[in-house]
Order: sequence, then structure tokens, then C-alpha cells
Amino acid sequence: MAAPAADPSGFKASLLLAGAGKMGGAMLRAWLDRGYDPGKINVIEPNPSQDLIRLARAKGFALGPPLRAPEILVLGMKPQTLDAAAASLAPFASAETLVVSILAGKTMANIAARLPQARAIIRAMPNLPAAVGRGATGLAANEAVTQHQRGLAEGLLAAVGRVEWLADEHLIDAVTAISGSGPAYVFYLAECLAKAGAALGLPENVAARLARATVEGAGELLFQSVQSTPAQLRAAVTSPGGTTAAALDVLMAPDGLAPLIERSAAAARLRATQLSG
Repeated sequence: MAAPAADPSGFKASLLLAGAGKMGGAMLRAWLDRGYDPGKINVIEPNPSQDLIRLARAKGFALGPPLRAPEILVLGMKPQTLDAAAASLAPFASAETLVVSILAGKTMANIAARLPQARAIIRAMPNLPAAVGRGATGLAANEAVTQHQRGLAEGLLAAVGRVEWLADEHLIDAVTAISGSGPAYVFYLAECLAKAGAALGLPENVAARLARATVEGAGELLFQSVQSTPAQLRAAVTSPGGTTAAALDVLMAPDGLAPLIERSAAAARLRATQLSG
């Protein structure tokens, strides 16, 4: 499915952000940094941090509900708080409002049941690197979402990184398993590299710094090498018969890293499916 262009009018739609924790707050800051009109933004956060209060004062967005239903309602609270928040949010989800949910495990049907006037619903699964503008988000829309609304949603999520549209909502669980949970896999790789270095005799602090810098550098190289696939980059640093090839012989064995990652991702997807509802 081709991705629609982001809203050409810019960040001017009236928007209510319900929940400004780590992910919601990261998106809010990205929107403001990219020129979203703060006068169009309302934020509902039951326990606002001092940082959020200071940001509201500095930028000029409102902490509290709007006077009428906005064009966009972003559900950014913890998924387990949706039931408690739904009654107070329902008046702000009209038939004309685009509801964008980043709530893991909450399906469109689940959201529609709690916001009965809502028609246009998009589920989004961003990930932690959104906090530094390098996130990856999968998006799925129901049939009521217009092309204009798709553009609005794409603009919001593209502000924090890459956006990929999905043909069906059920694929959100696969996105959760790959990019949603994926940063933790990479962090664990850095942990394992550090432990392996210590096992080979390096001081623990040196091994930790080398492992961290290696993961950081490899990620940046992958980011900048847009014309090369990961497989091509791997081949470029692997000399036949060399040290990297010896390590890859182990990692690429039939019982090596690939099937382990596949089993891990399958476990994450299964858990995402179990949490849906």
C-alpha cells in the first residue's frame, strides 16, 4: 500500500493528546520542534511532570481538555488505564475526529467500544527511539479513515521517525514483535557483547564501552548507508577466512542467531495477541 503524503497544510489541526508520558511526551516535543501550532494542542495528563508544566508555559499549549471535540485525538496513556479514562475522553471523540491510538494490545474494536461516537481510528505502534527522532512506527487504519486523515496521522508519526503503513490491523502484532520490542533486543546484544569481551579477558568497563560504541557505530552506519542492505554491509566487513567469518560461522549456523530471533519474535507476537482486547 502506498503511503499518503503528510498533511500539506502543516501541523494546524486541533489535537488532543491524552497521556504525555515517555512516548506521548516524546511525540509532543517532536511536534512542537517541527512547528506544530501550540495553540491547537491540548494535553490531558492526570499527573503532569514539572517538565511538562514548564514546557506548556514555554510553548503555549494548554494543559487540560478542549472546549469541543478536536480534529485529532491521540491516545497516549498506558493501555491499562483506557477503561478508566474512556468516559472522560468519549465527548472528545466525535464522528469527525480522527482517533490515533498508540496503546499496545488495544484493538480498533476495543477502542470503538469505549469511544462510541468515534468512526475513524488508526492504530500506531511506535518504538522507544522515537524519543531521539529515530523511531519506527507501523500504522493501520480502518475503512472510515480518509486520505486527508491518513496524511494527518503520517505527519504526526513521521515527526519521530520512519512510518510504514500496514494493509491490515492484525499486522500490528508483528510490528510490535519486530520494531516495537526490537530496541530491547539490540540493547541485549550490547550486553552480550560486553559479557563476551569480559570472558575473553577485557576489563568489564572496557568491554562495556567497546560493545556500546560498536552497536552505536553499526547502527549509524546502517542509517547512513541507504543504498546498501544489511546483508551487503555484513559482507563488506567479512573477509574470507578471517576473524569475522569465524564468528559468523557460529552465528549463521542452522541453530544460530536467525532461528533464535525468529522464535523470540514469534513469542513477542503471541504475547501481543494475548494482550489484545
